[in-house]
Amino acid sequence: MIPIKNVMLIDDNKLDLFVNQRILKTYHNNIRVIHYQNPLLALKYLQISLLKNNLNHFTRPNVLFLDINMPQCTGFEFLEKLIKQNQLEIQNLKIYILSSSTSPKDINKAKLNPICSGYINKPLTIEKLHEILNINKLNLNKRIVLKRLSI
Repeated sequence: MIPIKNVMLIDDNKLDLFVNQRILKTYHNNIRVIHYQNPLLALKYLQISLLKNNLNHFTRPNVLFLDINMPQCTGFEFLEKLIKQNQLEIQNLKIYILSSSTSPKDINKAKLNPICSGYINKPLTIEKLHEILNINKLNLNKRIVLKRLSI
């Protein structure tokens, strides 16, 4: 299982933020949850915490759940802004769209985004967290096996 230490939630809905925080704390009590209703403020936080020379890994989220439909900027606009921040270390950040949208257009757009790790329909549940972590564990194990084969 990949360790989730710091999780960032970005959603303009206060109730969704509250519920998702409770789900994450139920999943594992030691998870540190950072939440933002405004994606532009979340981006500012990431611009500091993900800087390549920032050695304070305690502030650095390793999983991010991002809503799509927000008034300040959409989740997809947020991803584009994050991609343009090439001085940030985002390779270890798993980003999941967490949305109530069931639009195939949104789902495909998320799948095609190079920094998006997946698409999750709301609500977030313990079962969905397990599924995400098991997929990441399988991918990690596959990379380890492939690396061993190339030696």
